[in-house]
Amino acid sequence: MLERITASLSSLAPAEQRVAKLVLTDPRAFARLPVRELAERAHVSKPTVVRFCRSMGYDGLADFKLKLAGSVSEGVPFIHRSVDVDDKTGDVLVKVVDNAVAAFLQYRNAASTVALERAAQAISDTWKKGKRIEFYGVGNSGIVAQDAQHKFFRLGVTSIATSDGHMQVMSATLLGPGDCAVIISNSGRTRDLMDAADIARKNGATTIAITASGSPLASTCQIHLAADHPEGYDRYSPMVSRLMHLLIIDVLATCVALRIGSSLQPILQQMKENLRAKRYA
Repeated sequence: MLERITASLSSLAPAEQRVAKLVLTDPRAFARLPVRELAERAHVSKPTVVRFCRSMGYDGLADFKLKLAGSVSEGVPFIHRSVDVDDKTGDVLVKVVDNAVAAFLQYRNAASTVALERAAQAISDTWKKGKRIEFYGVGNSGIVAQDAQHKFFRLGVTSIATSDGHMQVMSATLLGPGDCAVIISNSGRTRDLMDAADIARKNGATTIAITASGSPLASTCQIHLAADHPEGYDRYSPMVSRLMHLLIIDVLATCVALRIGSSLQPILQQMKENLRAKRYA
């Protein structure tokens, strides 16, 4: 991103060049400072800062700063470097956390909002019709499926989560038009999950895959939420894909909550009061 700004300097207006040089001098500061201070540092007006961002192909300052923060964070030390046997605990902490942060930022910058919109709408429509919503996963993905059930249950959206392959195939057989199955897999090649997705789709249910691009599962389901993070399998490789899948579930649950609207608020309040009463009784 910084290289692109450097290459575009000569084509910018003089005032916008001052903004560009401010970005290049201290990109981290630019990503966190308010527009007023950015304009003062570059000796330009606030609209000039916004014009510069748009001339670089972004929607405005907020979009530009979001992408800049991601670009800068992906270049911090230890990113994309594996943990070494001689690392101290402090090094391990930084590497594991930074690798996870980098994966999240890459996902945020590459995620398809159209696919997320379709998935959230499909789950909302299924809930409104009183139809079945099911989450399937195996191994680490099975943990994500259970977490998804918990998150949606808090919204008053009843669903089923299964991590057993036989149960998934049997459950998918009972799905039909109007129902929805969310299948979670890092590789997208687990046989039972692919079979369950194929059965659910053939029965007329909407199928949503949270998996790697280009995988068999991605092509089997109608809606694909790409989660591209290949895992290493040596003993020092941090597990990040499950965190990414949990993040995607969070986004979906939040989008569905917004669609449910204000009627959700009293349910959440009552739920909190009941839990508090049980906890401190």
